[in-house]
Amino acid sequence: MSRRFTIDGSGALELQLERICDRVLREVQAQVPTEKLDALVLGGSYGRGEGGVLKTNAGDEPYNDLEFYVFVRDYSWRQTVRLGGELNALGEHLGRDCGIAIDFKADSLQKLRSGPVSMFSYDLVSANRILLGGNDLFHGCERHRDARRIPLSEATRLLFNRCGGLLLVREILTHRAPTAADMDFIGRNLAKAEIALGDAILVAYGLYDWSIVERQKRMTELAIPEPLPWMPAVQRHYAAGVEFKLHPRRVEKAATDFLRDHIEITGLAGDVWLWIEGRRLKHPFASIYEYVFTGDEKCPETAAWRNYLLTLRTFGGSAALDSLARRHPRERLFNALCVLLWQGETLKQPRIVRFLQKQLRTATSDWAGLVTDYKRLWPTCA
Repeated sequence: MSRRFTIDGSGALELQLERICDRVLREVQAQVPTEKLDALVLGGSYGRGEGGVLKTNAGDEPYNDLEFYVFVRDYSWRQTVRLGGELNALGEHLGRDCGIAIDFKADSLQKLRSGPVSMFSYDLVSANRILLGGNDLFHGCERHRDARRIPLSEATRLLFNRCGGLLLVREILTHRAPTAADMDFIGRNLAKAEIALGDAILVAYGLYDWSIVERQKRMTELAIPEPLPWMPAVQRHYAAGVEFKLHPRRVEKAATDFLRDHIEITGLAGDVWLWIEGRRLKHPFASIYEYVFTGDEKCPETAAWRNYLLTLRTFGGSAALDSLARRHPRERLFNALCVLLWQGETLKQPRIVRFLQKQLRTATSDWAGLVTDYKRLWPTCA
């Protein structure tokens, strides 16, 4: 495995990232007792050796977040939550000092070994940079290296999060002229959505790979066994998204140009969403409207008792008698996202407004207010 953080970043950038990792290791060791600290691992694109390189007049700079995983032993759930809060504060402090976003996640190797395979676990176990811990750190996690074990629900969850980003982009383009910071946010989220469309398809066909370079090759060569008229456009956008991820840039465009890109990518996202959900739920959907209002359970893999507890945690005790209380709260967000992102014009219909109000448990009736309510709930279900 390459010991570089990037594919083609300068030596100065590689050294900068190396020094940041050294400092992070020292800070984590100072904060977590030695007898409790199992390992520190850099995941994400820099941990896999494919981090983004932003070209500037001052030289190469990092662009993506640095994602560190702190593996601890013998920690209770409550202690892990407290440690997570402390690490978040450390990440904010280090991020300000180092000029790059630094994220921490507290976890345990025992939990990882016994837990279900996900896109996250596959990526982390397959390619990483171990800052503290032995070469056999992920012994017992071999099944997490098999991409064919990634369930289709992970593709849906990826699309859910990236389409949420598209909703935020639409909110900006609808309500204000984009600032320079807005343009950076928009460019980044459009590229993330482009990549997610292809990644979801690769997961569905059992062809996902930890390397985005390899994934692009597979998307380019993908021979699909079914007629999907939107596939060539997805492949084209995937290539553009990968190029942005590896060689990001500060995008400056007129709002109308961003809107045109957003409309095209959002339309493709709707096609891929329906295709993925049709496969996952074994129920083909002819339209977003049919998907939303079919009435079928959209998270059938979850237990009703757990859904009920999650509903109470998400919406409070007042949701105890809600007719949707025993369905996973994420189902409500699936429905709300689909209406707000792809069916916004239907908000002129009182029935649709009432439907959204029930999904989000709100009295808000306008698009902007409903998006605000959606954003408030989204982190709890992402």
